Amino acid sequence: MILEPGVLLHKRYRIKANLGQGGMGSVYRAVDENLGVEVAVKENLFTTEDYARQFRLEAVILANLRHPNLPRVSDHFVIANEGQYLIMDYIGGEDLRERMERIGILPADEVIHIGAAMCDALTYLHTRRPAILHRDIKPGNVKITPEGSIFLVDFGLAKVIQGNQATTTGARAMTPGYSPPEQYGTARTDARTDIYSLGATLYAALTGVIPEDGLARAMDNAQLTPVRKRNAEVPRRLATAIEKAMEVDPGDRYQMADDFKQAMVNSLSRTQQLPVSYAIPSALQDTERKGDLKNGSILEYSTPIDGHSFVSPRKKQIQKATRLFRFGGITAFSLIVLGLIGSVVFGPQWIPLAARAVFPIQPAGVSTEDETAASPAVIDNGTPGVSLATPASSLTPGATQAAVPGVLGSAVPTPIGGEYLQMAYASSRTGLPQIYYTNLVTGQESQITNMPGGACQPSWSPDGNRLVFTSPCDVRKDTYPESSLFIINVDGTGLQPLPTAPGGDFEPAWSPDGKYIAFTSLRNGYMQIYSYSVETGEVLRLVRSDTDKPARQASWSAEGTRIIYIFRRVSNFEIWEMNYLGEDEQQLYTAGTEKTNSYPIYSPDGQLIIFNQQNVSGVDRPRLYSLRIGEESAPLRLTLGVAYAEDPQYSPDGIWLAYESSWERDQTIFYSTPSGGNQDRVTKDEEGDEFDAAWRPIQSVP
Repeated sequence: MILEPGVLLHKRYRIKANLGQGGMGSVYRAVDENLGVEVAVKENLFTTEDYARQFRLEAVILANLRHPNLPRVSDHFVIANEGQYLIMDYIGGEDLRERMERIGILPADEVIHIGAAMCDALTYLHTRRPAILHRDIKPGNVKITPEGSIFLVDFGLAKVIQGNQATTTGARAMTPGYSPPEQYGTARTDARTDIYSLGATLYAALTGVIPEDGLARAMDNAQLTPVRKRNAEVPRRLATAIEKAMEVDPGDRYQMADDFKQAMVNSLSRTQQLPVSYAIPSALQDTERKGDLKNGSILEYSTPIDGHSFVSPRKKQIQKATRLFRFGGITAFSLIVLGLIGSVVFGPQWIPLAARAVFPIQPAGVSTEDETAASPAVIDNGTPGVSLATPASSLTPGATQAAVPGVLGSAVPTPIGGEYLQMAYASSRTGLPQIYYTNLVTGQESQITNMPGGACQPSWSPDGNRLVFTSPCDVRKDTYPESSLFIINVDGTGLQPLPTAPGGDFEPAWSPDGKYIAFTSLRNGYMQIYSYSVETGEVLRLVRSDTDKPARQASWSAEGTRIIYIFRRVSNFEIWEMNYLGEDEQQLYTAGTEKTNSYPIYSPDGQLIIFNQQNVSGVDRPRLYSLRIGEESAPLRLTLGVAYAEDPQYSPDGIWLAYESSWERDQTIFYSTPSGGNQDRVTKDEEGDEFDAAWRPIQSVP
């Protein structure tokens, strides 16, 4: 359903005009009536779950970005039975494709300004932690405002990369002429992928022609026509820089966007001292420069003559050539793909070695594992406890919102959760373990505790503003006798000890509703599970068993009604669950007498349990398994690309899984998708152990 002008969306955004429409949604110009500013509203109509996921990925990526050449997201929400909406800065003007169609070949000065601005944006994206790839740079995604400012837009196919992953996952843009060869196959895409696409975009701006397709070049079916052969007026050094950025082999391209930028700005003496921010003449200024010549390039402009738009013969020639090239390019691309499929099936040995090196091709009969990408990006304004999202868990189950006259639907904020990529953990980098906070995207990191006896085992309050933890904690170990529990604010203030008893309390777990903290205690001489009421201070014993039957490692279900834990009923630890009052106990899983289980957690959707398992003898390292609740099938071992994986922790949205393993001599924390994709270390510290990961939950707007 198209939103009509005048409709008030989400009780805030007054629709002014439909800027564009497609099969999966529309883009609108609107006014934010709270702030009195123009905004762009991007709509997704949920045509597929995959597209909805990509749309959400675009939201969480953009919301954390702050750069003068990138748009800013200010809101993201879902309207039940309607669609998903993204609110961002409204950027008026034209895109580079429209500019090229309007004036033809661009002068070298303008292309350098555009290229430098895009390189600045790419340098910012590629140096985020983890890095962000745009993966769809082309003229239509470079926006030029009426004031001449330059923006990189449309992050619908962006991707977050972790560590030294060998493959890419998720949606890929494959725009013939602008995509490098590795983007067509299963090979790794990285920062050099964006550099290629930017080079191809600038090639088209300088020549008026889309360059030969990267895949066809990798298959030796085409060669790149030199820039100066298409436009002899392009400075030689600029042409060389563009062609280097478009090398088929990523190793031959510029390795960093800033290197590409320096090569471009140094290609002309008058651009070597460009200002920090880049701008080019606006469309209005263009019409005032009609017939101007720059660097020998012919500049052409469309101006009204007798009520009609004048199109020069030169521009008509370019438009005709471009249409023919697009038609031929699509046909050639189809033939190339068919040929590639045939080669893979019937004779992979016929494929040129250069092409095999760029994108690995499997012979017939050999399968590759297909991983599903996660979107990890962050919505964080840099202030702990304040964000753009409100957790769905804060809504009363079954509650509905009253319809408001003149307002379209009832809006429910999209839960983002672990996509914040914020985490607390314990580290012994300075000697005794202390608790640290890190934002994995921005690189922001701070020490939260400074306990004389050390601190570990953090667990977040559901609002993401406080932590409960264990102290003393001198080293990472299985139990912490004589320890106590403390609550502290995320900024390190407000330290509060919880009531304790002789023996020791540890392994705290804050309930999703914030009312209880479940924990393991030795106060009766052996491990049993208790809960502490945050409101009343009352301590309730949840598990009552014989002294030779310990219970420990409590973890809450997402809705806060069930607790999963381990219980040694006979000779090993089994996986059990109970309700939040310690009632309705039932066994979920046992591995017989030869193996023992530990660290069970629910998946956020409540369908799976993830847990560790190892031999009772303890001679092997713990393995990570998943089991679907209510089914009789055997658990599935998770292969995550590390020697072992211990103490799993799901991000609230289920996209990421954190776990401990070894790195050289020390214990460290890794995170990845549950299938093992996008794996990376939480920090790169070389000294001390890191353990007890705790994802920061969704933070609600006050």
